[in-house]
Amino acid sequence: MTSNADAAEVFRTVADLLDLLGEKFKPEAYRRAARSIESLTEDLGAVAARHELRSIPGVGEAIAEKIEEYLRTGSISYYERLKREIPPGLVELMRLPGLGPKTARRFWVELGVEGPNELRDAIAAGRLVGVKGFGEKKIEQLRSALRAAVAGPVLARRAIEEVYPVASALVHALREGATADRVEVAGSFRRARDTVGDLDILVTSKDPGKVFEAFTAHPLVAEVKMRGETKETVLLTGGLQVDLRVVKPEEFGAALQYFTGSKDHNVRLRSLARDRGLKVNEYGVFRGEERIAGATEEEVYASLGLAWIPPELREDRGEIEVAARGKVPRLVSESDLRGDLHTHLAPDANADAVDRIVADAHAHHFDYVGVVVGGVRADGTVWLLPDATRARLTELRPVGLRVACAVETGVGPMPKELESTPFDYRIVRPTSTPSEEIGPRGSARSPTLVAHVGSSVVSDAAALARWVGEARRAAAAIEVGPGPERLDSTAGRQAREAGVAVHVPTGLGAAADDPTRLVALGFARRAGAAPDAVVNAGPLGTVSATGSGSTPERRGMSSGPPRSRSGRRRPSS
Repeated sequence: MTSNADAAEVFRTVADLLDLLGEKFKPEAYRRAARSIESLTEDLGAVAARHELRSIPGVGEAIAEKIEEYLRTGSISYYERLKREIPPGLVELMRLPGLGPKTARRFWVELGVEGPNELRDAIAAGRLVGVKGFGEKKIEQLRSALRAAVAGPVLARRAIEEVYPVASALVHALREGATADRVEVAGSFRRARDTVGDLDILVTSKDPGKVFEAFTAHPLVAEVKMRGETKETVLLTGGLQVDLRVVKPEEFGAALQYFTGSKDHNVRLRSLARDRGLKVNEYGVFRGEERIAGATEEEVYASLGLAWIPPELREDRGEIEVAARGKVPRLVSESDLRGDLHTHLAPDANADAVDRIVADAHAHHFDYVGVVVGGVRADGTVWLLPDATRARLTELRPVGLRVACAVETGVGPMPKELESTPFDYRIVRPTSTPSEEIGPRGSARSPTLVAHVGSSVVSDAAALARWVGEARRAAAAIEVGPGPERLDSTAGRQAREAGVAVHVPTGLGAAADDPTRLVALGFARRAGAAPDAVVNAGPLGTVSATGSGSTPERRGMSSGPPRSRSGRRRPSS
């Protein structure tokens, strides 16, 4: 089955091939179509089946015909013809780090270079010396790119939750053990993409050599692939590649923006800069030879007439137009979270386990924590926490931190054993595409939270749309976050576009380096969630003693303006 990502990649490659052939306007048309296809929140084939391809931004009649051909045959004759017109080595050339189709075309047209090997020979023979745009630093970058290509193909992308502990350890080591002033991770990691190909780390330092020495000495570093004056590339013990760059303070903001990406976002920024008679790159924003911005990201965007754009939104999905109007929304942040509605204890947990969860919640300055006290297993059997454990939860209720009790069930009637157990709200756990409604808002079966909706349950766009629709009907939130049982960032965006609130799991009780909270926050931010769209960024309020017969507002699940940690409310943005 063809995925939206596969189709988008084909049309993006068509754009690159057109750039290689010197086309002026067609490449951007195909790139816009590729961006729109990639950002669709439903299957491309489903849109085609409804004969609505032309409703996709950037898709006109000609591109719609090519999409239909691709969906029907798995290939596009126009794409195949373009590939025959271009030397195969040029495609390899434009895929080298730091290169692109326009630079590859210059090598082809101006120097007769048609592939990486010929470029290597041209550099060795000094043929790039004196060529406009290829100074000593640029030529050294090309050498590094060619060496990286020889070292082997790019490794497979990894789930961001796997990379988080690694990135944290490296950043901590650079901040504590190196002569680094500022340290930031850029790239798709900073944009909170679900997967990460490699890590880009930027630092400022007066002594790059000491930074590289401290970095290389880290036990996670297995091999140094390349070291220059300001950049070092290493492989970690698990095979992950890390590029460490030392930049000047006056360049740091520009470098952070540039290496954060995305590629499509940066292409749009460069186009805006050209329209203003400016040039923007990793060293700053320039008017002629004068750098007019670069120390901070904010001044880079401001120089282009834009408000600062959160990294998670930088995918060229309309964020630049919004920033031009100065209307960039405030996204949810870690300080906005006021509790967690979905905390599990082991079925045989004792009172000490409750105390550990409560202590963790206090450490996070939470106002409340919702603990699942009973539920229905996948096989239909009912379980409850031990009486003493539930009693301990009740004892803690009057204390500063509010402790709420939840039950977690499948779709359908509430089991009698749970109906007689006091609880504050219900969590629904789907096991397949729902065959019945989870209940209209305010009913006895209405949940506050729909949990465990992820790739383990949602097998296609139709199933996801159904669960999102059911959550909206019940005015319930859906969880986002890492793992197969929560919505990823793309599915989270579909939920937000449908007006469904999200819940950000916080990993209460987990190990200190557990990345759940930060990854889930990143996914919520990529989905465009403001604080008032995150159910646990709002107050718990007064909840029903039975979880039935109350609206979500009565149950206290509506999200008011988030508070600061001092207890004062922040104004809504």
